[in-house]
Amino acid sequence: MALWGARFSQGIADATFALSRSVDFDWRLAPYDLRSSLAHVAALESGEILTSADAALIKSALKELALQVASGEFTPIAIDEDVHSALERGLTEKLGALGGAIRAGRSRNDQVTTDLRLFAIDHMLEIALLLTSMQGAILKKAAEYVFDSAPGFTHIQHAQPVSFGHELAKHAHAFARDLDRIIDWLARSSISSLGAGALSGSALALDPVATAKDLGFSASFSNSIDAVSDRDYVAEALFICALIGTHLSRIGEEWTLWASSEFAWAKVSDAYATGSSIMPQKRNPDVAELARGKSGRLVGNLVSLLTTLKGLPFAYNRDLQEDKEPLFDSVDTLLLLLPAVTGMISTTEFDREKMKSATALGFTLATDIADYLVGKKIPFATAHEAAGACVRLCEASERQLHELTDEEFASIHSELDPHVRSVLTVSGALSSRTTAGGTAPVLVQAQIDGALTANNAQHSAIAGKHQAFKEMMGS
Repeated sequence: MALWGARFSQGIADATFALSRSVDFDWRLAPYDLRSSLAHVAALESGEILTSADAALIKSALKELALQVASGEFTPIAIDEDVHSALERGLTEKLGALGGAIRAGRSRNDQVTTDLRLFAIDHMLEIALLLTSMQGAILKKAAEYVFDSAPGFTHIQHAQPVSFGHELAKHAHAFARDLDRIIDWLARSSISSLGAGALSGSALALDPVATAKDLGFSASFSNSIDAVSDRDYVAEALFICALIGTHLSRIGEEWTLWASSEFAWAKVSDAYATGSSIMPQKRNPDVAELARGKSGRLVGNLVSLLTTLKGLPFAYNRDLQEDKEPLFDSVDTLLLLLPAVTGMISTTEFDREKMKSATALGFTLATDIADYLVGKKIPFATAHEAAGACVRLCEASERQLHELTDEEFASIHSELDPHVRSVLTVSGALSSRTTAGGTAPVLVQAQIDGALTANNAQHSAIAGKHQAFKEMMGS
């Protein structure tokens, strides 16, 4: 049913209605719209705008309608413009003219942003739970390889030896920051807009603060104009989703490289790979590639909304209809990606021997020669030159650093005595990196243990928040 039109003498053109119609995508806001409507009815009753008898009838009809929406018994029809008009149609079909009483003191402007905040909170909490599960999977996989060496990389060139558990665990720290961002976002976004009306509040005896509390928000709006026009919470959510996507993409890139024939470090489980329609031997790391590929749409959704918001004047404008589809798509994309990537990580097996044999290649122990000289009070710039000269000699003679003779070491620098060989082992290089956060296996194990403890606590806290939200929604 139309929520407007009394002052119009001519009906809306079909093309205008088709352009304006949003119910095809905003119908997923129906559960949140019904819940915010219940809170609004309570406010109308409290302000004596509705009698208790009428309020009870409307509440009963809203709850019945919620069940019908959930079961699919009630759905939009061709004349419905958006989720709000469809649900009001359902209410008036049950109650007649009384169904329209719910519109008092509220506008679609404050209604839709309240609904969208509830949707965003619900789904960002769901994403946070999936993130903690994936973070746990990363840390558990990392714990399997704490005492296994691998070459660390910069510029995709061998750099220094690292614990492979350390290499894997780095991803858990990126997702820990994403989780922190979601928690920060929740604190900023838990603001109710209901009661702001079209833009100026209401002349009716409403209590937006009580309504906010009813809906589980931390606070009510402070400025009614800002309340209906603010979409920062959507832009921030899209930024968080885009950054999560970027971190997933980096995992995808590494897994794709490690699974290649050239690396042959990673064996991706058959359950998280696909084959080729023409080449029967192929095991393609498609989950990793899709994680890398889908990051583009997550970044694109953020840019799309920012472009929409950048020039909007004053309060509500219809441009804001474009806020929903990017958010819906980003949420759906992550809800699809995160379980698949978690499964891929949990089931991947790494070839310890191949990684170990590659660790010393590419002169990854050269820095240890420089550090050895620094330990003898040689300025690092001089030590760096000497280590580089060792590498040049090895390249010219096609040898590795440990294959240089005592005489050759001494000819490069007098302080490169035979004891330098003590640092030219991978195990020695790893165990020597004992600064906080370093790659010494004993430290890596402690880092992972601490991160797992924090991960378990955060998972429980987020699960509690999500359960509280579901209870507020009545589900």
